[in-house]
Amino acid sequence: MASETLKNSSKPVPLLEPDIGPAERARVDQCLADNWVSSAGPYVSAFEKRVAGLANRRHGIATASGTAALHLALLSLGIGRDDFVLVPDWTFSASANAVIHAGAVPVFIDIDPESWDLDASSLEQALSGLDRKPAAMMVVDPPSLLGDLPRWEAMARGHGIPLIEDAAGALGSRRESRPAGHFGTLSTFSFNGNKILTTGGGGMMVTDDDALAEKARHFSAQARTGQVYRYDAAGYNFRMPSLNAALGLAQCDRLDAMLSRKREIAARYRAFFDGNNHLSFMPLNNLQDSNAWMSCCVTDTTDAAEDLVRHLDVAGIMARPFWCGLSDQPPYQAYPAYLSGGSARLSGRVVSLPSSSTLTDQDLDRVLAALQEWPHQQGLPS
Repeated sequence: MASETLKNSSKPVPLLEPDIGPAERARVDQCLADNWVSSAGPYVSAFEKRVAGLANRRHGIATASGTAALHLALLSLGIGRDDFVLVPDWTFSASANAVIHAGAVPVFIDIDPESWDLDASSLEQALSGLDRKPAAMMVVDPPSLLGDLPRWEAMARGHGIPLIEDAAGALGSRRESRPAGHFGTLSTFSFNGNKILTTGGGGMMVTDDDALAEKARHFSAQARTGQVYRYDAAGYNFRMPSLNAALGLAQCDRLDAMLSRKREIAARYRAFFDGNNHLSFMPLNNLQDSNAWMSCCVTDTTDAAEDLVRHLDVAGIMARPFWCGLSDQPPYQAYPAYLSGGSARLSGRVVSLPSSSTLTDQDLDRVLAALQEWPHQQGLPS
């Protein structure tokens, strides 16, 4: 059980809370004063330019959510009814849901449980085993990590299929000097409240392709052809409101500071878990290339993960079991899957830990002390 000191700490330690300060309030207040509250006005386009620049892309199309950005990416590529889209099995449901909502078929690809990246053999089996060429390959950046994206780009190019980088929580990370969001034909971000940069709710598709960007903007604004109410397709209202964009612009100004604090937190966790017998840190080796958005540990078993979350909860510390494989869950069981056991091995054993950039050193000390006092950690019964 947690010590009396930990149990009696008055304020709970949050998992991932937004880092909002006076600059964000001032920018949103200015947006209200300017009376730009819908998707019209200068705030959305300014935010699109800022994020596209962070990803070293020519175009950014802001959306109401990260899921909408993924859906828009698929629509822009012309992906629809019965098309195959390769998707990691170990990911958040939105990656697969966007494919399904576009009318396409997710094909689940296993992951490597050591790197949390795609499993190359499972990917090769899918590419050679399907009865027709996939319409796209979607690579999801794991939390705080970028996989071997140059490799997946080359593989997709060799098979003549577009690569979509689902960089939902990866803004600020890099791979081989290239920023997250700069890989593949197009990429998407999420700006949900728990992300490193938040707009409250929102997302963005980024690309260098002029035609794809134009198509995405068109679909996101109901596919309206002009000022009159004429349409050339069944479009969507995926646009981001200006209030959200104003918040995002202020967050962009503070991104470097938030990244720096996240990396400090991740470094403390990594040092704590080094040499630990019952808990290991996520496969995060190069902190300078990581945005350190979410720090996670890996337990011996799923029961241990659940027990650890309960133990931290008693201590007033929020933690949460992370992703589980999708292919064996009821909404996705009917879809093709190429599995090698990696997703099953990792599912239920990963626990996400408090990682907010607002986390104080005192609260981080509380978390580490609670982890140290976990009975399983000490070889004691829970």
